Amino acid sequence: MAQATTLAVQLIAATEFRPPHGVDWTADETASDAEALVEFAGRACYESFNKPNPRTASNKAYLRHILEVGHDALLEHSTATVYITGLSRSASHELVRHRHFSFSQLSQRYVHPDETRVVVPELIARDEELTRLFMQAIDESRFAYDEILSSLEGRLEEANALLRKKQARQAARAVLPNATETRIVVTGNYRAWRHFIGARATEQADEEMRGLAIACLKLLQEQSPVLFDDFHITALPDGSEMASSPYA
Repeated sequence: MAQATTLAVQLIAATEFRPPHGVDWTADETASDAEALVEFAGRACYESFNKPNPRTASNKAYLRHILEVGHDALLEHSTATVYITGLSRSASHELVRHRHFSFSQLSQRYVHPDETRVVVPELIARDEELTRLFMQAIDESRFAYDEILSSLEGRLEEANALLRKKQARQAARAVLPNATETRIVVTGNYRAWRHFIGARATEQADEEMRGLAIACLKLLQEQSPVLFDDFHITALPDGSEMASSPYA
């Protein structure tokens, strides 16, 4: 019987910055490596390492100015990588449209659906009868998958057992539902992350995608608060959250 799962997002890698030798500039102690790198890149454009403008002398003030004037290209130097589990294949189809990200996604050609769970849409999860019907449909699709898989593996003439299994699974997976869980590694520069959050954390966004964007935002606000705390998270009437920024 299929089991339901919930979204989980973990930050697994982020920019490390080592100031170059021969440059008389020191990063603020409070700045993250990602924030220090963005500032350094900006100052490198004008050789302003001596911080001549007192209004933008601090890292926080400098980065705020960058966001205000839309000099977003500097944010492309810093990156963050997250590992996402408990995401539906349906939502992942939307996620991979953000082509400035890099993706490594769970393969349905190698991993049997019994090794994954399913994501129940919130509107369905609120109703016991709808949840029962939903899970019944999931179980029926997995039964059909196993029947098709078994039949194909017996009919295919490919001598290589691994290749035969892969060919069978890539055909049988067509009956699996969009609710099937996927797991995916996503890497993006901070400009791409800000664009993703700005587009997907809105009230109008798909609910599952909005939840993903909010989860990523919270991680990035911890990692590099100055570059992401202009996004304000608010609660919607249904209890879910959205986020918006004057600069996104």
